Amino acid sequence: MPPHLSVVIPAYNEAARLPDSLRTVRAFLAAQAYASEVLVVDDGSQDGTASAVQQAASAWPALRLLRNPGNRGKGFSVRHGMLESAGEWALFSDADLSAPIDEAPRLLEKAAEGFDVVIGARTRDDLIGTHQSAFREAAGKSFNLVMRGATGLPYRDTQCGFKLFSRDAAQAVFRRQRLRGFGFDVEILFIARRLGFRCIDLPVRWNNAAGSKVGMFSGLDAFADLARLRWWAATGRYQFVPSQPTLPHRVQSPRQPPP
Repeated sequence: MPPHLSVVIPAYNEAARLPDSLRTVRAFLAAQAYASEVLVVDDGSQDGTASAVQQAASAWPALRLLRNPGNRGKGFSVRHGMLESAGEWALFSDADLSAPIDEAPRLLEKAAEGFDVVIGARTRDDLIGTHQSAFREAAGKSFNLVMRGATGLPYRDTQCGFKLFSRDAAQAVFRRQRLRGFGFDVEILFIARRLGFRCIDLPVRWNNAAGSKVGMFSGLDAFADLARLRWWAATGRYQFVPSQPTLPHRVQSPRQPPP
């Protein structure tokens, strides 16, 4: 029997805060009535990230450590974990739990209304406890405006690291994903819409955590990713075939990291 929920956590040099985050995730999942699994994807960390996961996994069989072949980026890490997941639903979450893991039931409830993809969104001020700096918030709004114009996506916040996919959607979308950097969030939603999956954004609680891995140049590259996405879509590199049914429910996930 496959787990109902897979939680995928990309991690790069997260040894300091990952143990607390994993304890929080474990306590939350233990209180649920369904089976679950957690996959932490180590993106070539140079600290004790892998050791922290292995230590936690020694007393938690549902926790698995996946390793990228070096530092490949957040997009690569999420893709790796989502394709390895076995759950009926797969949620990826940032290691800092900026969006609290106990928001997951709200996403699952929304999915039960008939949606294949539910996007956590930082769009309600009353749900945001700790804001980003004014500069980051302004940059995020600017990116969203450019993103909408470049892709036609209607979502108010594509960059929140808290998104839920059905298994069919995860397998179909992440097998086509190409971007490895922070622009991957837009790419996977663009692919999902083009494949005909039902997507919706849902406001979630969120608290900015210090120690962001998104530097200025990484943020700027996300704008360049929009141009790459448009070019790849125009040249057929995503192999969209909307008329075909989605992948069978029990598709086996690959055992090796994606190329």
